Amino acid sequence: MLLFFALGLLVHFVFFASIFDIYFTSPLVHGMTPQFTPLPPPARRLVLFVADGLRADALYELDENGNSRAPFIRNIIMHEGSWGVSHTRVPTESRPGHVALIAGFYEDVSAVAKGWKENPVEFDSLFNESKYTWSWGSPDILPMFAKGASGDHVYTYSYDSKRQDFGAQDATKLDTWVFDNVKDFFHHARNNQSLLSKINEEKIVFFLHLLGIDTNGHAHRPSSRDYKDNIKKVDDGVKEIVSMFNHFYGNDGKTTFIFTSDHGMTDWGSHGAGHPSETLTPLVTWGAGIKYPQRVSAQQFDDTFLKEWRLENWKRLDVNQADIAPLMSSLIGVPFPLNSVGILPVDYLNNTDIFQAESMFTNAVQILEQFKVKMTQKKEATLPFLFTPFKSLSDSKQFDILRKARSYIKDRKFDEAVSLCKELIHLALKGLSYYHTYDRFFLGINIAIGFVGWISYASLLIIKSHSNLIRGVSKEVKKPSHFLPCSFVAIGILVALFLLIQACPWTYYVYCLLPVPIWYAVLREFQVIQDLVTSLLTYPLSHFVGYLLVFTLGIEVLVLSFFYRYMLTVGLTAFAGWPFLTRLWTRAKVTSLSWTFFSLLLAVFPLMPVVGRKPDISLVMGAGLLVLLLSLYVVTSLTKRKDSFIKEELLVHLLQVLSTVLSMYVVYSTQSSLLKKQGLPLTNQIISWATLASSLIVPLLSSPALFQRLFSILLSLMSTYLLLSTGYEALFPLVLSCLMFVWINIEQETLQQSGVSCKQKLTSIQFSYNTDITQFRQLCLDDIRRAFFLVFFLVTAFFGTGNIASINSFDLASVYCFLTVFSPFMMGSLMMWKILIPFVLVMCAFEAVQLTTQLSSKSLFLIVLVISDIMALHFFFLVKDYGSWLDIGTRQLLACTARLFICTSASPNRLWIPSDPGLDLNLLHTICACISHYVIVMSMTIFLVFLNGLAQLLTTKKLRLCGKPKSHLM
Repeated sequence: MLLFFALGLLVHFVFFASIFDIYFTSPLVHGMTPQFTPLPPPARRLVLFVADGLRADALYELDENGNSRAPFIRNIIMHEGSWGVSHTRVPTESRPGHVALIAGFYEDVSAVAKGWKENPVEFDSLFNESKYTWSWGSPDILPMFAKGASGDHVYTYSYDSKRQDFGAQDATKLDTWVFDNVKDFFHHARNNQSLLSKINEEKIVFFLHLLGIDTNGHAHRPSSRDYKDNIKKVDDGVKEIVSMFNHFYGNDGKTTFIFTSDHGMTDWGSHGAGHPSETLTPLVTWGAGIKYPQRVSAQQFDDTFLKEWRLENWKRLDVNQADIAPLMSSLIGVPFPLNSVGILPVDYLNNTDIFQAESMFTNAVQILEQFKVKMTQKKEATLPFLFTPFKSLSDSKQFDILRKARSYIKDRKFDEAVSLCKELIHLALKGLSYYHTYDRFFLGINIAIGFVGWISYASLLIIKSHSNLIRGVSKEVKKPSHFLPCSFVAIGILVALFLLIQACPWTYYVYCLLPVPIWYAVLREFQVIQDLVTSLLTYPLSHFVGYLLVFTLGIEVLVLSFFYRYMLTVGLTAFAGWPFLTRLWTRAKVTSLSWTFFSLLLAVFPLMPVVGRKPDISLVMGAGLLVLLLSLYVVTSLTKRKDSFIKEELLVHLLQVLSTVLSMYVVYSTQSSLLKKQGLPLTNQIISWATLASSLIVPLLSSPALFQRLFSILLSLMSTYLLLSTGYEALFPLVLSCLMFVWINIEQETLQQSGVSCKQKLTSIQFSYNTDITQFRQLCLDDIRRAFFLVFFLVTAFFGTGNIASINSFDLASVYCFLTVFSPFMMGSLMMWKILIPFVLVMCAFEAVQLTTQLSSKSLFLIVLVISDIMALHFFFLVKDYGSWLDIGTRQLLACTARLFICTSASPNRLWIPSDPGLDLNLLHTICACISHYVIVMSMTIFLVFLNGLAQLLTTKKLRLCGKPKSHLM
C-alpha cells in the first residue's frame, strides 16, 4: 500500500505539471532579424511615464466639482496630443504590464514562479534596441529590463525596496523621489561632458516608473482621497518634467512624451484579474510625431465613458497594450522588439503617408519573421508525413502579400498598403498561435488516457482490497500469461521510438509513456473486473441507476461550485435535510437539529461577497469574542470533570485564551495605526509572528482526548486566523468547526444505525489510543457518502469566503498585522495559510471521524482520491472541448461548456492576440480562473496526503516535559 501511495503521488505530480507544460509554455522564439523603418524618425528621444496602478476612469473623469484631477494631462488631450484607452491583458500585474508596454508581447504565466520580477525567458525590448535608456523607479521593475539588455546601455536608478510600504505615512514620496532624481540627473549632466554627450544622442529613452498611485490604491483603495491626491501629484510632476525637457533641449520639437499605466485596480484595491477597472488604462501621447487633438461630432464605442468623462468631442483612439511598443519604436526609429506582437496604431502618427505605410510594412515583416521561425522549428521536429502546415499563410501567400504591399507603396497607394499589412499581421499572429499549440491535442489525449487508467486502477483496488463487493463471487484462478506484459512492453518501445525520431523533449516521453504501465496494471486485474460485473448484475437495476445518479449529481455540484459559489449553499442546504431523510432524526433529535442549524449557518457564507467589501474590524472583534465565550464554556465544562482536566491542561487553555485576546488587540491597534498612517507597530508585528509560529505547537501540549484536542487546535488556529481577517470571514472557521464537531457525533450515530458493533462513547475516545488494526472494517456504501462529505467540506473551506481561483479575490489588508512592505511571496504565503486553516480544521475532524467509525484512513483516502480525480478529469476534458472564442462571451462560455470544470486557452486562431480587446479579456480571465480550478483539484489530491499527516501530527502527538509521547497509527 505504501508503494501505491508513492506511485500515486508521482502520477499526480505528472498530471499536475502537465497543465503547465501543455498550456503555459513560452510563446517566444529566437533567431529573427531586426526590422526597422528605413525613413528618418520624427523624434530623437522618447519619455515614457508609467503611473503604476492608474485606472483610466480615475485619470479622465472629473471630480465632484467638475474639475480634472490631472489638469495638465487633460490640457494635453484637448490641445496638444492624442489619447485613448489601452486594453491590458490578464494577469494584470506590474511585470506583465510593463513587458507588454516595453517589449510588445503578453508574457506567459511561467513568470509568476519568479514573482513577476525575473526573466523566465530572455526577450528583446525597446530599451535593448535603443541607443541609451535611463530609468528611474521601483527596484521590482527596472532591473528586469536591464538584465535582458545586450551591452551596457540601460541605466537604472531605484529607491530601496523598503520604501514600498503599504502602511507608510505618504506613498506619494515614491513618485516625488523619481521626479527629484530626474531633475538632479539633468542638473548633473550640465557639468558632465560625457553624460551630456549621451543624452544629446538620438534613439534614446527616458523611463519614469511611478509607483505611488498603486501603493496608495492597495493601502487605501482607489476611492480614497490618498489615491486621488496622488494622481494630482503625478500630474504636477509630469508637468515639471515636460517643462524641464523642453527647456533643456531648447524646445527643439524632437521629444515624444507617452503617459500610460501598466494596469488598473479594483474598487477594493487589488489587481491581477480581468475586471474592466483592472484592464482599462489611460494612454496620452504628445510631442514629436504625434497627431494633434482631433475634434469630432460623434464616436461609436460600446461603453459610455466618453460622456462620463466629458471627452465626447475629442477623438478617442483605443489600442491593445502591446501596440504601444511598436508605436514607440517607430517614433524614435529603432528596430521593433523582436518578440513584439503589437500592431502599430498608425492613427497616432503625425507623419507622412509614406512613413506610416513603411512603418506598417516593417511591423508586418517583423511579426512574419516570428511566424517563419516558429514554423521552421515545428517542421524540423515533426515527421514529414505528419506535419500539417498553417494553410492560411503558405509561402506563396506570404510572398504575394509582401509583393503587393511593396507595389502599393511604390504606387503611393498608402491606405491599401497599410490595410494589406494589417491583414498579413493578423494571419501571422494566427499562424504563431497555431504552431504554438500544435502538440496540444496530442499531449492532452495522452494525459486524459492516463487519467482514466489511474481512476480505473484506484477504483479496482478499492473494490478488491477494501470492500466486500466481490466477496462470494466464484473465481477461477488462471495461470498468468506472458502475452499481456509483452504486449505493453512492445507498445512502450514503439511510443518511445516514435518520440525519439521526432526529437521530442523528455517531458513528452513522460506524458506518452505513463499510460502504458497504468493500463497494464488495470488489465492485470481483469478477473476483478469480471467479478465486479457479475456482482453488479445481482443488484436491482433501479438501485444501481439511483446511486449512480446521486453520485453524478454530487460531482456536478462540486464542479459547479468552482464557478458559482452559491452551489455550495445548495449543497449545504441539502446536507441540512439529510438527517430527516434517514432514521437519524428519530434516534438523535438534538444532534440532527444541531447538524441542520450549523449546515444552514455555514450555507450563508458562500452567499456573502467575495471581494469589494470594506474592512469591518467589528466583525473580527465579534468573532474573537465568540471564541472567548466558547472557551469559557468549554473550560467550565471540563473543570467539572476533575479526573480528566489537570492543571497543566488548564494552563494550556488559558494560554490559548490569552493568545486570542492578544490577536484581537493586535488587529484593533494595527487598524488604528494604519488609519493614522503611522505604519505597522513593531510590537504588533512580533506578537503576530509569534502567534503564527506557536499555533502548530501549543495544541500538542493539550490533552489527547478527542474533543479537548480538537478544541485546542481550533483555539490556536483561530488566533492566527483573526490576525489574517478583515471582516466577516473571521466567523467562518468558527462556524465550520461547530459543524465539524456535530459531524463527528452524527457519524457515530449512523455507525450504530448501520449495526456496526463496538460503539465507544466519544468522551472516552483519545487520539493517542493505539488503534488495533483488527478493529478496522471493510468499506460500505455509506463510506462513499463520508468521503464525499470530506471533499465537499474541503471545497467549502477553499471557496467559503473567497475564490482562490481568481488572483484578486483576497485583500492584501489581510496580512497587514504581519507586514506592510511589499513582498509578493511572503504576502502570498500568509494568504495561502489563511486559506489552509479551514482545510486543516476539516482534516482534523476527519481524523476523528475515521477513529470513531473504525475505518482505516487508507480506505477513505482512496475514495477521496477517486472523487477528486474524477473532478480533475472533468476539468481536463473541458480543456479539450473548446473550439473558437469568436462568438462566445464569458457567460455563454460557462453555460454551454458546462457546468463542468476546467477551461483553457482557445482555438489556435485566438490565443495570444485578440482583435476584440473587451471580449477576449473576459474570456482570457475565465481561462486563467478555470485552469486554476484544475490546479486546485490536483493540489488538493497531492497535498491531501501531507495535510493528512499534519492533521495526524496535531491530533495524535503529545508534547511532554519528560517521557515519550504516545501516538497511534491510522
